[in-house]
Order: sequence, then C-alpha cells, then structure tokens
Amino acid sequence: MRLGLRDGAESSFAVRFAWLTGLRLIVLTIVLVVMTTIYLGGIGTRADSSRIAMLTFAVAFALTGVYAAVLRLGKGLPLLAYGQMLVDQVAWSMIVYVSGGATSGATSLYGFTCLCGAILLGLRGALIGLIAGASSYALICMLLVQGYLKPPPDQPLEAYATDWSEVAFPLVLNLLAMSVVALLGSYLAERLRVTGGRLEVATARAEQAERLAALGRLAAGLAHEIRNPLGSIVASIELLRTGGTLGPEDEALCAIIERETTRLNELVTDMLDVSRPRAPSKAPMDLAATARDVVVLAGKSGRGRDVPLRFVGPNSLEIEADMAQMRQVVWNLLRNAIQASSAGTEVVVRIEAGAGGAVALAVEDRGVGIPPEARERLFDAFFTTRSQGMGIGLAVVKRILDDHGFSIEVESEPGKGTTFRVRIPASKELALATS
Repeated sequence: MRLGLRDGAESSFAVRFAWLTGLRLIVLTIVLVVMTTIYLGGIGTRADSSRIAMLTFAVAFALTGVYAAVLRLGKGLPLLAYGQMLVDQVAWSMIVYVSGGATSGATSLYGFTCLCGAILLGLRGALIGLIAGASSYALICMLLVQGYLKPPPDQPLEAYATDWSEVAFPLVLNLLAMSVVALLGSYLAERLRVTGGRLEVATARAEQAERLAALGRLAAGLAHEIRNPLGSIVASIELLRTGGTLGPEDEALCAIIERETTRLNELVTDMLDVSRPRAPSKAPMDLAATARDVVVLAGKSGRGRDVPLRFVGPNSLEIEADMAQMRQVVWNLLRNAIQASSAGTEVVVRIEAGAGGAVALAVEDRGVGIPPEARERLFDAFFTTRSQGMGIGLAVVKRILDDHGFSIEVESEPGKGTTFRVRIPASKELALATS
C-alpha cells in the first residue's frame, strides 16, 4: 500500500482507522478492568505490577487522544497506523510481562493488533504487526530466561518460566498462532476489499441502469415528437434552397438551421441508443472497411467539413463483432474527436493488428485534451466536459464495448490532444485477414 492515497481511498482509510481506534479503546478498557480486578486483585494490591500496568494503560489512553487529533487533520494516516501498531505491540508486551511472561494469557492481544493492521493496511500491515509483536514477545522471553529482566517483585516466581525448556513450547506456539492470525487476517481483509469493490461497482451499475431506464421512458416518448418536426424543418430548408431565391445571408441561416437540426437528431439517436441497449449479434465483419466508410461519411457532414480526417490501417481486417454497433462506436469516437478539435486540425482513425490476432482501434485528435480529474467519469452517462452536449455518446461506446468483451483506454494531455484506443483481444473466433 502506498503512503500517498487518493481522495476516495483516504476517506475510506480514515473511516476504518477511526472505527479501529475506537475498538482499540474498548479493548484497552476491558483489559484494564480485567487486569486490575481479576489478575492483580485490585489497584494497589500488588504495587509494582499495578504501577507498571497503570503506566502502560495511561500512555496508551493518552496516545489514543493523539490519534484522534491526527485523524481530524486527515494527514499522514498510514504512517500513524504503523506507529500505532508498534506502540500497541510494546504495550501488550508490558501487560504480558506483569501477567506471567511467556505463559501469559495476554499474548492473544498481539493477534488483535495484527488483525487491525490487516484491515487497515493489508498484508504489509499484518506483517508489520506480526514482526513487532513477535519481536517484543521473544525479547521478553529471552530477557527473563537470561536473567536480564526479573519478574515483578510482587509476583510469585513459580508463575514465570525462566528456563528455555519451559519457555520453548509456549514461545513457539504463540509465535505460530500470531503468524496464522496475521496471514489469515490479511487474506480475509483482501477478500473483503475485493468483494467491497465488486459491490460498489454493482451498485454503481444498478444506479446507472435505473437512470437509463428513466431515460428510456423519456426518450421513447420524446423521440417521435422531436423527429417529426425535425424532418419537416429539414424538408422545408431543402425546398427553400431549390427555389433559387435565397441570398447569401439566407443561405448562411439555412446552413445554421441544418447544422442544429442534425445535432438534435444525433442527440435523440444517442438517447435511444443508451436507453435501449441491445445484445450484440456477433458475426465476422471487416473493421477496416467499416472505419474507412465512417471516416468518409463524417468528412462530408457537420464540422467534419472543417476538420481534416484521415484513416490509417490495412485495407481489410476481419473481427468477430456486431457490425452496426461497431460502426456506432467508430462514429461516436470520431464525432467526439471532431468536436474537440479546432478547424484545420487533423483527426486520425488508426487500426493496427497486434500479436496473436489482437486488434487496436485508435481515434486521435489534437484538441484541448481532457483534464485528469474528468477521466474517471468520462464514460458516465450525462457527464460531459463541453458546454454543449449531454455526455451520452461515450456512454454508448463503453456499453457496446463492454457487451462485446472489448476494452477502451484514454490517453490525454491537456493542450496536446486525446487518443481513445479500443482493445480487441484475440480469440478462437477471430478471423484476421490483412491485404
């Protein structure tokens, strides 16, 4: 896990950290009560052990306040999490020391910190917790055996194992238990993260499907009402032009009306495409010929007359796909590139055959580019970076490619242009013919 987190990841991490810090506070309180009322028999009954235990808990509780303050700032949380794990493992070692050393039941608390590390930081967090806990516990055991550390004076000596023959079994067993808890915790945390990510994706798709269903009902009702007047307007413009009585200003106005009616018709088409998805009917198709035809058609309509269009690729290249839908993909990507380009700036449609039968379809423009913060939402329905348009065309592209099992990548540099690259993987059904 990187120490630098994105905004969404930072928010999720902060929430988990806050919950685990609260849980840690509860565990500390329970251990304090158990230590003072059951094991030590009350504060002051065993002065030395009580003093060590109370000092340990006082430091731990004080640091919880520090953690809460840093959480409010929201900076350096991963580093703070690592520090918290190290401090907690040392604190548990002090509790182990005053409650029996190698044979203390408090050794299970090491596993709690390993679990917290796994939930917060994945495998790396679990391993850091394991190394810190195992090192602290092994050091306590070694110091007691070697005589460098004496049991608390108020504790019975027979409660402490001070010989390697007595220490070896609980030491190995507890280290093994810590390792199992750390590894199992990291595995479960990773599975939970993956499942949570899939659930988030499924929820987003369900919300998008609900929006598209509402759009479908709206589009179905409006398409007929919009297209009939548009058809009448276009026919009327053609009749006016054939009369031969229009002046230059009237011709310019007719051109504006024609251009805007075309844009409205394209918008209605996009709304119907995105709201009424159709399963692809796959069959062998010539992608190169389809893309070339779209380039020629786009160059004769709308802004395509002002933006040079060029096709680069083989004369023929067959893939297994729905020809009508792939034609729509090329058209939408090309129209998007034309709209992003200024007059006289070339747009290139490029098709390349890769190794093993894979195919790449790229649409390149030299427009203003796409801001980095907009790329993650680029294929969301109704999201657009332009003042005109509803952000439907790219959503249609993404849906069609997903249905085919193809992928799309975006490369963009502000001020230098954008490339949309469709990846078509090789398959047993793929027929590749290049001439």
